[in-house]
Amino acid sequence: MEAISDLKVVYFPSCINRGMGKNEFQSKDDLQLTELTHQLLVRAGYSIIYPNNINDQCCGMPFSSKGFAEANHQQSTLLEAELLQASAQGKYPILYDMSPCFYHSKEEFTSNLKIVDPIEFMLDYVMPKLTVKKKKESVAIFPVCSVKKIGKMEQLLALAQYCADQVTMIDSNCCGFAGDRGFLIPELNEHGLRDIKNQIPSNCNSGYSTSRTCEIGLEKSSGMSFSSIFYLIEEVTR
Repeated sequence: MEAISDLKVVYFPSCINRGMGKNEFQSKDDLQLTELTHQLLVRAGYSIIYPNNINDQCCGMPFSSKGFAEANHQQSTLLEAELLQASAQGKYPILYDMSPCFYHSKEEFTSNLKIVDPIEFMLDYVMPKLTVKKKKESVAIFPVCSVKKIGKMEQLLALAQYCADQVTMIDSNCCGFAGDRGFLIPELNEHGLRDIKNQIPSNCNSGYSTSRTCEIGLEKSSGMSFSSIFYLIEEVTR
């Protein structure tokens, strides 16, 4: 595993995770996701490289989803150039902390950058370097649409099974949050997750995914905490 980068990784924190704080179920002592990810990677032995001008970077998906093709292309091109520089022209892998952003860049980029989905990176390059000290009893996981598109549902399940004795994968074609649509048309989210409470075991009080906006909708519909699966990994290996 070490051959992938000599334990160096470029970390691209998505603009959503940079801009949004913790969820309402997390305590004041919980780290914000980008800080937690940094800490997790360091504990796994990685040296972290951040792209230049990080606060100006976005994968372009928010523009694309609104039909602004030119703005999307411009933003995606700028990000690709910064990631090429940060990764020494593709020598080091690039970790995305949100699956939808990874999927969008995967579709947009034209170079041979080694961009890696959060599920794959944690499963293949982080978990082998950490020790699970105490599994959680029961967790729920939700594969967002991009995870289904890239075929990583089984990897998400395997990652969660490292961390919990009982894992429930919530069945839904789409949570209905659809980027930011859940803020604007909450009925979509309510309909998409209308059966979620019936799927969650009574002994489960935490859920995990790989998209912050989807997690907001999941929290609202389930009444329990939903956060990045990075939090689960940090908790059981700390």
